[in-house]
Amino acid sequence: MLLVQIKRPRLIALVAAASLAGVMLITAAPTAVAENNGVGATPAMGWSSWSFIRHNPTAANIDAQADAMKSSGLATVGYNYVNIDDFWYQCPGSQGPNVDANGRWVTDASKFPASGSTNGIQVVADHVHADGLKFGIYVTPGVSQQAVVNKSKILGTNNTVDQIATTTAEKNYNCKGMVGIDYSKPGAQEFVNSWADEFASWGVDYVKIDGVGSSDIPDVQAWSNALRQTGRPIHLELSNSLAIADASTWQQYSNGWRTGGDVECYCGSNGASYPLTNWAHIQSRFAQVADWQPYGGPGGFNDYDSIEVGNGSNDGLTAPERQSQLSLWALAASPLILGTDLTHLDSTDLGYLMNARVIAIDQDAIDAKRIVSNSNQQVYSKTENNGDVIIGLFNYSDTSSQTVSVSLSAAGISGSATASDVWTGGSMGTISDTYSVNLGPGAVKLIRATPNGGSAGFPTGYHQLVVDNDGLCVDVYGASTANDAAIDQWTCKSSGQANQEFQFNPVSGGYGELQNENSSKDIVVQGASTANGAPIIQYTQNGTTNGLWQPIQLSDGSWQFKNDKSGLCLDVTGASTNTGVQLEQWTCKSDAAGTNQAFVVR
Repeated sequence: MLLVQIKRPRLIALVAAASLAGVMLITAAPTAVAENNGVGATPAMGWSSWSFIRHNPTAANIDAQADAMKSSGLATVGYNYVNIDDFWYQCPGSQGPNVDANGRWVTDASKFPASGSTNGIQVVADHVHADGLKFGIYVTPGVSQQAVVNKSKILGTNNTVDQIATTTAEKNYNCKGMVGIDYSKPGAQEFVNSWADEFASWGVDYVKIDGVGSSDIPDVQAWSNALRQTGRPIHLELSNSLAIADASTWQQYSNGWRTGGDVECYCGSNGASYPLTNWAHIQSRFAQVADWQPYGGPGGFNDYDSIEVGNGSNDGLTAPERQSQLSLWALAASPLILGTDLTHLDSTDLGYLMNARVIAIDQDAIDAKRIVSNSNQQVYSKTENNGDVIIGLFNYSDTSSQTVSVSLSAAGISGSATASDVWTGGSMGTISDTYSVNLGPGAVKLIRATPNGGSAGFPTGYHQLVVDNDGLCVDVYGASTANDAAIDQWTCKSSGQANQEFQFNPVSGGYGELQNENSSKDIVVQGASTANGAPIIQYTQNGTTNGLWQPIQLSDGSWQFKNDKSGLCLDVTGASTNTGVQLEQWTCKSDAAGTNQAFVVR
């Protein structure tokens, strides 16, 4: 079969001829498969030992943090993971972590003493679980050189670790001494399975693999498979500075991935934990949030590192900057993993961390897009499932006040909206056109805006979509029920033929499918193109964003449809008033009422 991609056909005859000739039009590529291990439907919330405790995790201080998470009320609003980072295992020297008879790291019993035959890590996990919380642990890729030298037996096999090891060094930032695993060798997957099984037997709910690079994709795949085969739902997190070029792989095999380096500033005197971070380290995340926006979602999320809010001035951030960090992470649907000392919480910071309105924005599992970026102004927005639009306006500067402005149309709001301040819960009344606010250094204005009109008010059921410009109807060419049939405009049938009837099926974030009654197929952008002029066809929708549209109500009551993938609008090619002209996508007009981008629903 001949494969062609028609980039911008102007005549229906071209598409029809292709169909008759047995030509298949190239449509949307499938999206990456998300990790499906029973966890990660929403961003993880909890606490990690690294930022504050760092090199000295012990049973006593981990238990204390878990108890404080419960007693402070943090657990009641969703913070539930208590994660031990590095330094839980024995590290005797350059040969790598100490290992057991099967090549797996040995718990440092001086920090985590056993209770009878119960491993010290399991003792802590039991304490965490008794608090109603979940427990996490830390590993790095590969295998210890000590296991190679010892020729440790791989549990459940006749193989030994030296048979699966390579000579390539793996990252273990603090202990070192790790080498790679050749996963083509017998016993390699079984070795990782045995380690995952041990973690599961200890009651582990969360595994962080640190030092992951693109060369470690086989390790990530092996750990994903190993954790799943335990039968215990275990969250898999990857760290750090993961390559964006491999984002689809991180999506497929993990529940979260660190997009950058550490958020800690390591700027305390004599190695002190305080201050935990500084504004420069928060600033570095703004561009990451913009770049990684397409890749987060249910199953796996972009991880911008620990939330350093909780210890007042010891955080290293001003109060406005703390609100900004939480706001940016929430807009980005990032994991909210606290790095602060929960046993000495600042009351103001605790109020920030427990703000249910902010947490809800994070837990909607929708990544915000950056819509303003210039000098010291940053603005991000996202549309939630109920049609509300969340807008975050940030003063990027930490030295001077700034007036930050955003056009509401850039956030997907046509006309006016009823707004509220997310942080205070106070009403802001009606906003429209351009919204501006003066913000102090490092400050944020986080807004929830309910469009007056908008997709939430789009009529249910099947309807004709009449082009406001010429009175013709959106139509499936030739009443075809086939994939790739062109979507054109045609004389409206008074009786409402099924090939001219469409219904809006909401999916998420105010976006949904436009489904034809006759074919049960959806209006999509051919080839998943993001270019102006890409033609519109019907196709069996498989959840790809080129087949999702946001209805935006215009000033005259008609509707504009914005594509989720491209941000462009459904448009009659060339503003033609002729029948048979195919629809395309084109740059959205700020006031489309009465034009070839406006459609009356009847």
